[in-house]
Amino acid sequence: MTSLCRNLAALLFLLSRLMHSHLFTHAASTASPITRPRIIYMNGLGSVEDDYDEDDPDYPSSPPELVSSVKTPLLRRDPQPCKYDPCLENQEPCAQLSKETGCVCPGMSGADKLPHAPVIQALLPVSEGEDRGKIEVQWCAPSSVVSLYRVTVEGSDGETLEFGDNSRRGVVGSLEVGTKVCVEAVNPAGQSAPSEFSCKRYSAPQSSDFSPFVLLLGGGVLLLLLLVIVAVILWRYKKCQKAKRDSTDGLGNPSYSRGGTL
Repeated sequence: MTSLCRNLAALLFLLSRLMHSHLFTHAASTASPITRPRIIYMNGLGSVEDDYDEDDPDYPSSPPELVSSVKTPLLRRDPQPCKYDPCLENQEPCAQLSKETGCVCPGMSGADKLPHAPVIQALLPVSEGEDRGKIEVQWCAPSSVVSLYRVTVEGSDGETLEFGDNSRRGVVGSLEVGTKVCVEAVNPAGQSAPSEFSCKRYSAPQSSDFSPFVLLLGGGVLLLLLLVIVAVILWRYKKCQKAKRDSTDGLGNPSYSRGGTL
């Protein structure tokens, strides 16, 4: 009897173990899988997801470095033109100014090409100094490489005057009104061709010495004219006043006349 009870107890213990094992296996197969938290990193191009688990021994201690493929453009100012005046003498070359400040020079033709023609600004008489009575020629440089300038005067039998590449003026002899003067630019490729801008005829400037006299004379004539007009107005006014008084005196006493009583 005792052995039978022991056998039943052993059988129940085995059945209970089998049932427990079966239930545990079923629960494990039907339970939802364990999900790891999703890690999202943000960058300038959007978001990057990572599925690292914090419990994972391979989990990095810091977010991975993200290298952006978009380069930020550098802000650059528009280049400014160089402060170079082609009509002024003895200036620093524009190429040197561009190298020092980054400015932009006007387009220049090279030394292997014929230079453009200069532009004559004025033909002015010299009023003082040792060149008094002579004519000064003023010009502006062309947009070309220039080695020197030549000034030719009409009627001078082909005689020319040469000036350096930095010169913008030159003195020639006395000129008669209407004489033609031309300026040429020269470089290793040759000389510029004459143009309507590189040649000019001399015209004597009008003297301003008589201007004050003209103004004074005009003012005197205007004043005399005003005096005449005022005198005529006063004369007519007095004449009208006298005629009015004579008319009033004659009508005041009808019985009186200059020849006696009526």
